Amino acid sequence: MTVKTPPARAEPPWQWPRAAYVHIPFCAHKCGYCDFASLAGADHLADRYLSALECEMAGALGEPQEVDTIFVGGGTPTRLDAAQLQRLTRMIRRWLVLAPGGEWTVEANPGTLNPEKADVLAEAGVDRVSLGAQSFRPESLRVLERQHGRTEVEQALEIVRPRFPRWSLDLIFGVPGSVLDDWRSDLEIALGFDPAHLSCYGLVFEKGTALWKQWHSGVVRPVDEDLERSMYETTIERTAAAGLAMYEISNFARPGHESRHNLVYWANDAYFGFGVGAARYLRGVRSVNTRDLPAYLRRIEAGEPATGPIEELSAEQRARETAILMLRRTVLGIDRDDFRRRTGFELDRLAGPVIERFRARGCLQDDGQRLRLSPEGVFVADRVLCEFL
Repeated sequence: MTVKTPPARAEPPWQWPRAAYVHIPFCAHKCGYCDFASLAGADHLADRYLSALECEMAGALGEPQEVDTIFVGGGTPTRLDAAQLQRLTRMIRRWLVLAPGGEWTVEANPGTLNPEKADVLAEAGVDRVSLGAQSFRPESLRVLERQHGRTEVEQALEIVRPRFPRWSLDLIFGVPGSVLDDWRSDLEIALGFDPAHLSCYGLVFEKGTALWKQWHSGVVRPVDEDLERSMYETTIERTAAAGLAMYEISNFARPGHESRHNLVYWANDAYFGFGVGAARYLRGVRSVNTRDLPAYLRRIEAGEPATGPIEELSAEQRARETAILMLRRTVLGIDRDDFRRRTGFELDRLAGPVIERFRARGCLQDDGQRLRLSPEGVFVADRVLCEFL
């Protein structure tokens, strides 16, 4: 399929999107910690969903748009069968034209990716796969309600490595019942696969999830703060020793293997979002589609928008949000000139007292041009970032 490249728009990327997110909600099982718009037992709706998804793209875009990054997430995109994946990639290529040198990422869960599906993705132009391993310990996987083990991760990597030039593993630390040596073991196994990108997230008990309910009923207990800090500290030390630089609070990569799509979010640039529960950010307006799959299908099929909450931020709110997101980037941080150009605000006039307070505590590093979290600051990042609001 040949698609003519649309003309470039004059608006900067923080106003008009150069990135797009596409959501596939289907899963084999809803994991206990998951708060994403995903559901199990709805595979029979997949073809209908793909039709609605294309209708949404056509209605929202009107004409093909050139983008630098595409991210297909879930749910489990690779829960779709090969024919459905081919249909999905064709519609994405029809409406979202990837610029030369662009990045196209697809999320996958171990056990859902076979050679046929991988070939469909690779032939379509997907060049990055994000594999959700989360843990290699049966005990932790059981708590997280993951339905795979180390063997399935190894099998998935055998499929991914020859077909995709870039791939990433996701891990979760702080799982109830785990100790520091358990996390060290997970890290060592992951690093033994020689990933060029590793995402390591501290477990969050999202309100309303099965794990959150287990916590509140006393079935599970979170690890204590000191242990969680030790796990995070170990993560930083071991990834650095393995040649993976921490470029964002929870993300580590070899040079050139950073997730370009996620860097869009952390710069507070604009992005398209399509599918049930998908968010978008255009010209300072943030909106989110309904998370209810039947409602999404009904509304799109009736020719109505599936949009739910809409939030239009003031110029100052956008500037403060931009500061928070940029500070998550542990290497880039906030460049004052770039911040002024994007927001129209001087960083020090906007947040001078906050900067000075946390700089005095050793949580921020400031060379006069660029502001970054210090090595100590990354451990209290949430506290620092909240103050910028």
